[in-house]
Amino acid sequence: MNDGTLNVSVFPHRHLLGIEGLSPVAISLLLERAASFVELNRRHDNKLATLAGRTVMNLFFEDSTRTRTSFELAAKRLSADVINMTVSTSSIKKGETVVDTAMTLNAMHPDVLVVRHADAGAVQLLAEKVNCAVVNAGDGRHEHPTQALLDALTIQRRKGKIQGLQVAICGDIAHSRVARSNIHLLNAMGARVRLIAPKTLIPAGIERLGVEVYHEMEAGLRDCDIVMMLRLQSERMQGNFFPSTREYYRFFGLDYAKLASAKPDALIMHPGPMNRGVEIASDVADDIGRSAIREQVEMGVAVRMACLEVLCAKLDEEAGQ
Repeated sequence: MNDGTLNVSVFPHRHLLGIEGLSPVAISLLLERAASFVELNRRHDNKLATLAGRTVMNLFFEDSTRTRTSFELAAKRLSADVINMTVSTSSIKKGETVVDTAMTLNAMHPDVLVVRHADAGAVQLLAEKVNCAVVNAGDGRHEHPTQALLDALTIQRRKGKIQGLQVAICGDIAHSRVARSNIHLLNAMGARVRLIAPKTLIPAGIERLGVEVYHEMEAGLRDCDIVMMLRLQSERMQGNFFPSTREYYRFFGLDYAKLASAKPDALIMHPGPMNRGVEIASDVADDIGRSAIREQVEMGVAVRMACLEVLCAKLDEEAGQ
């Protein structure tokens, strides 16, 4: 529950459906709360009673290991009751619409619904039909807000800031909801964003989001502080976007030769799961000094705790508690 120390007035949202539309102040609130949970998560006595009595439902229409487990762990660390909806065995597989599902779940009175869906906009539609708070855990190619938040927390902890950094997002931009959420967040927080990919994997008009586009790794990585690699999302690809994975790795896979164009202390990131030897070399991914990939996974739990805490505090505020 809201203990009175959490100023949620700067977060004027019932749901977390995307980064687009969030103010820098609202983003900072979530990052500050998340930072406060990092050390807690490393302790043995890592449970708080903050959300005792609350119910969090995880509704995943798409498979996920990291995100679903991370949300479940985050909710349990805050003492919420957690229900995982297995879509493969649910009424959705029997032809029930998203709206019908929303109405059914709404009748069970959850406090927070965490939703992942293959279609952009499906989570927004569901949010319009329920009384509880909704968190977008990834919808189609649209957004994945908590991934961008955990990436931002990782950058902040490693670099001490986000503002003024030069960030390169490399790979399958066209099919990536992670890229879109990161573009919105990094721009809002004062970073400069470059996108690096083959022309076939860059959406038309993406420059309107305030990014620079490159089609060659060495030029795009020049003097960058952060190198964020993306997975090739072959499950979303219809048609041929590049000759072969071997060819793709040759020109766009991150190895030490290409990384030499970035700053000597450039941070290496990847939202996972990784295709080693396709978008990133194993020795680069496992570089203890420069890779923050494992830290990103750890930050995920803290960020999702913060999101659940803030949204439940907003519910308290609405109820006048």
